[in-house]
Amino acid sequence: MDTAQIGQRSALKGWDSLQAQRPALFSLVAGLAAFSAYFSMYAFRKPIGAAQYAQVAGWDYTLGYKSALLIAQVLGYALSKAVGIKVIAEMGRARRGLTIIALIMLAWVALIGFALVPAPWNIAFLLLNGFPLGLIWGLVFSYLEGRRTSDLLGAMLCASFIVSSGVVKSVGGWLLLQGVSEFWMPAATGALFFPLLFASVWLLEQLPPPDAGDEAARTPRVPMNAGERAALVKAHGLLLIVLVLAYLLVSALRDFRDNFAAELWAAMGYAHDPALFSASELPIGAIVLVTIGAIVVVRNNRRALAIMNAVIMAGMALLAGSTFAFQAGMLGPLAWMILSGLGLYLAYTPFNAMLFDRMIALFGKPGNAGFLIYIGDAAGYAASVALLLYRSFGAPKLAWLNFYIAACYAIAAMVALCMVVALLNERGRTDHATL
Repeated sequence: MDTAQIGQRSALKGWDSLQAQRPALFSLVAGLAAFSAYFSMYAFRKPIGAAQYAQVAGWDYTLGYKSALLIAQVLGYALSKAVGIKVIAEMGRARRGLTIIALIMLAWVALIGFALVPAPWNIAFLLLNGFPLGLIWGLVFSYLEGRRTSDLLGAMLCASFIVSSGVVKSVGGWLLLQGVSEFWMPAATGALFFPLLFASVWLLEQLPPPDAGDEAARTPRVPMNAGERAALVKAHGLLLIVLVLAYLLVSALRDFRDNFAAELWAAMGYAHDPALFSASELPIGAIVLVTIGAIVVVRNNRRALAIMNAVIMAGMALLAGSTFAFQAGMLGPLAWMILSGLGLYLAYTPFNAMLFDRMIALFGKPGNAGFLIYIGDAAGYAASVALLLYRSFGAPKLAWLNFYIAACYAIAAMVALCMVVALLNERGRTDHATL
C-alpha cells in the first residue's frame, strides 16, 4: 500500500471517528459543507435577478427581455430536473464531487457565452446555464440523506438557497454599481465564488456514508432502478400526487418572487438598493433553519411528517395573512417581504429534503429521497415556466406587485387544501406506507 492510500484511509478513519464520537461537531461540519457548496452554485444561477435588462438593443417584443432570459433558464432547469428523476435516483457515491464541479463549470461557460453573444441569440445560453445546475441539489443532498441528523443537515442545506439568493443578487448589484455591464455581471459574480465552491466540495467528499445506527433509524439509502421507482409510485400514488401538487405551487411562487425581486422592490419604491436583497432573506434563513432543524429531535417518522404538514399549513397562513396586512397598511414593504417570504419558505423548505427523506424512512424499504425530490422539482419548475408565461402573455399589463399579491392568496389557499387532503389520506390508511 502506498503513502497516498495510507493517508486516505487515515483521513477516512478520522471522519468515521468524528461521526461516532462527536456527532454534533460532525453535523455542523457536514451541514456547513453542504450549505457552502449549494450557496456557491447559486452564484452561477441567480445574479441575473439583480439586473432589470430594461433597454436591450435588438429586442423589441411584447415579452420582456428579462422574462425571456428567465424562461430560458428555468426551462433548462426544469428539463434537468426531469432528467434527474432517473439520474439522481440511480447514481451511486462514486465521482459525485467531480460531477458537481464539472456541471457548475459548464454553467459558468454558458454565462460567458451569454456575455459575448449579442441579443437575442444570447438567450439560448441561459437555457444551457440552467440545465447542468438542476442536478446539483440532488448530488449535494445525497451526501446528507439517510442520517439520524438529516433533518438538521437538510435545514442547513435549505438555508443556503434562502440566504444565497439574496446575497448573490447583492453581489451582482454591487458589481453593476462598479460599472460591470448587465451582461458580464452574472459570469463575474460566479467567478468570485469558485474558491468557496472547490473547498466545499472537497469537504463533502471527506464525509463517510451513514453508519449502522443511521440505517436502522432511516433505512439504507441505495440507487433505485426503474422497477423500484414504479413500485414506490404505485404504492403511494394519491399521497404523492397531492404533495407534488402542493410543491409545484409553492415552488412556482417562490421562484417568481426570487427572479423578480428587483421589480417587486422597485414597485414599492426601493429601486437601486442591492442591500435589500440580503436584508429580507437573512432573517428568513435563520428562522427557517431553527424551525425545520428542530424536527431532528422527533425520532418517530410518522410524527415528524405530521409536524411538517402543520408547518407547511402555518406557512401558507402567514403568507396570506401578511399579504392582507400589507395591503391594509399594517405592514411596511420590508416587514411584508420578510414575513411573506418566511411563510413561503416554511412551506417550500420541507419538500426539498426532510419531508421526502422521512417518507423513505417510514416506508421502510431501501431507496433514496432524491427520486421523490426530483419528481417534485420537475413539476415545480415546469409550473414556474408556466407562471412566467402566464404573467408575460396572459396578464402582460398587470403590475408585477399586483400579480404577486394575487398569486400569494391563490397559492396559499390551494396548498393548504392539498395538505388537508394529505392529512386525511394519512388518517385513512392503516398500513405503514403512509405519511
